[in-house]
Amino acid sequence: MLRRGDRIVIASHNAGKVKEFAELFAPFGIETVSASELDVPEPEETGKSFVDNAKLKAIAAAKASGLPALADDSGLEVAALGGEPGIHSARWGGRAKDFGVAMARVDSELTATGASNRDANFTCALALAAPDGSAQMFEGKVFGTVVWPPRGARGFGYDPVFVPDGYDETFGEMEPGLKDAISHRAHAFEKLMLAVYDDDG
Repeated sequence: MLRRGDRIVIASHNAGKVKEFAELFAPFGIETVSASELDVPEPEETGKSFVDNAKLKAIAAAKASGLPALADDSGLEVAALGGEPGIHSARWGGRAKDFGVAMARVDSELTATGASNRDANFTCALALAAPDGSAQMFEGKVFGTVVWPPRGARGFGYDPVFVPDGYDETFGEMEPGLKDAISHRAHAFEKLMLAVYDDDG
């Protein structure tokens, strides 16, 4: 269980993700520290799914730090591209993980298919691991449409080309508080906290 006053490692070197999780945990009185602050290296993502990759990252960080660790594996799944880039979302940006390159590739490949369907979703798998290697898994999704060109400088990753259903703004244009409330990460986080947070702590 997680309680107010606990400290948890965010098993990521992605500053955007670390910031989002710090904001999500803040109302619960839980302190976050990033894997990079603790010099905990990121393991190679060898899993076949978001869940696999989140689990291996969380367990590695928990064992290395001696603290509970939360890992996120997430990405963009585009229907007309057979669910790609999916677990390879960061790799579509090349060795530098340049999401400007990645977003352009998504648009290019969609254009090449000739498909008018630009439906997509973000998926987030969260793994909460203890130093003993045990882990709990949670998943969230948000559905929407891929647009081009990119719009907005907020958020990170593919946010500037994703418009969630029911909204006109991309995640890159949206107020961070609104994105935090409706995102795939928020949905997975809500499931996690319902399962592991002790209000009486």
